[in-house]
Amino acid sequence: MSLTVVHNADVVVTMDDARREITGGGVAFRDGAIVAVGDAAAISPLLGQASATIDAGGCVVTPGLVNTHHHLYQTLTRAVPGAIDTSLFGWLKRLYPIWAQYRPDDVYAATRLGLAELALSGCTLSSDHLYLFPNGVTLDDTIAAAQSIGLRFHPTRGAMSVGESAGGLPPDSLVEDERVILGDTIRVIDRFHDPRPGAMVRVGVAPCSPFSVSRGLMRDAALLARDKGVMLHTHLAEDADDVAFSLERFGCRPGQYAEELGWTGPDVWHAHCVQLDAAEIALFARTGTGIAHCPCSNCRLGSGIAPVAAMRAAGVPVGLGVDGSASNDSGHLLQEARQAMLLQRVAGGAGAMSPRGALELATRGGAQVLGRDDCGILQPGMRADLVIWPVDDIATAGAWDKVAALALCPPAAARDVFVEGRAVVRNGELVTADRGEIVAAANRARARLMALA
Repeated sequence: MSLTVVHNADVVVTMDDARREITGGGVAFRDGAIVAVGDAAAISPLLGQASATIDAGGCVVTPGLVNTHHHLYQTLTRAVPGAIDTSLFGWLKRLYPIWAQYRPDDVYAATRLGLAELALSGCTLSSDHLYLFPNGVTLDDTIAAAQSIGLRFHPTRGAMSVGESAGGLPPDSLVEDERVILGDTIRVIDRFHDPRPGAMVRVGVAPCSPFSVSRGLMRDAALLARDKGVMLHTHLAEDADDVAFSLERFGCRPGQYAEELGWTGPDVWHAHCVQLDAAEIALFARTGTGIAHCPCSNCRLGSGIAPVAAMRAAGVPVGLGVDGSASNDSGHLLQEARQAMLLQRVAGGAGAMSPRGALELATRGGAQVLGRDDCGILQPGMRADLVIWPVDDIATAGAWDKVAALALCPPAAARDVFVEGRAVVRNGELVTADRGEIVAAANRARARLMALA
């Protein structure tokens, strides 16, 4: 029942329905939930009741950032020669043989590294899409890693079932039997999924992509997810090759393919959607289907500029994703927000997306996409996931509008990060895990993979 009070913030960005920004404000939380948000007059009386107080002078306080798409296992394969200057399909072909060598300890090390990077950059809730399971790897390995870091986690049990010999993209050695896939999906949902408000782990169902799974598995996965009451996730319309594959293989565009197989609705979110057309945007808006926008990855692979401004204008739920660290090479969500804003301005002019619009994608928008109505906003009753950003250091000093500065000149790292009211980062350092040990384990795993390659 201990009370923690954050006070004296330069600005508290609530992201509530009124989009209030409170100068000189604070946030109080107890037992994992926010109990008060307000100005100095509202927060000061609580200081005497608090067991812990945190002075946020020189800082902006925001809701925790939400990452709606990642492949955390890929954190060990950043900047791999031969995968640097190629588009999606060539990039995958280069990396599949390396990923086939992964063991459970590699996935655990990669996931801890990726989540530590996210935590230090202000992320409090991350999804993950693990779709290959060589050498005894299971989704359990990623969940154990997330629990060791302390982030709220939404892992998805991915899958690939159509290999090269059947016309798919992945090598046959990395695909699984569809009965095994569905059976293990049921296992991890039953073991780990927590539907309650404030849940630290929720599990989703996530066949990898139209070019690596069958229509039957896509349909069966949707039926299974709805029977279990969990969310659905996959890649869709990531680049021109992806759309061409759908037209040639299925005789329809990706949006129609998704609709025919039950892959639209508020319990579905698709990664990328760079190449959606106007009819597909209207379909997603009408059905409440979410999108994980991954601007840095889309730039890195030359996939194009997703029509995010048009999506938002139509009412499509949109959040941000850093995507795998092999197609982005970074996991900094504020940098992702900045990139999203800049790309929309390149495509649609200086008014296409504001800094505050980008921050909304990174917080409230992402929580909506992941079906979390208990996160992404600072107001009483919401979970105590919040970030304290320093805005008085080199990267942001000189900024007049300190909220806009978070997207225009992002701080290198968060000062403090709280998840469910528990400190994960304090004064720029991980509280829950040892930075040096995380890096050393990742380097050992990378060295083994390089030797095998």
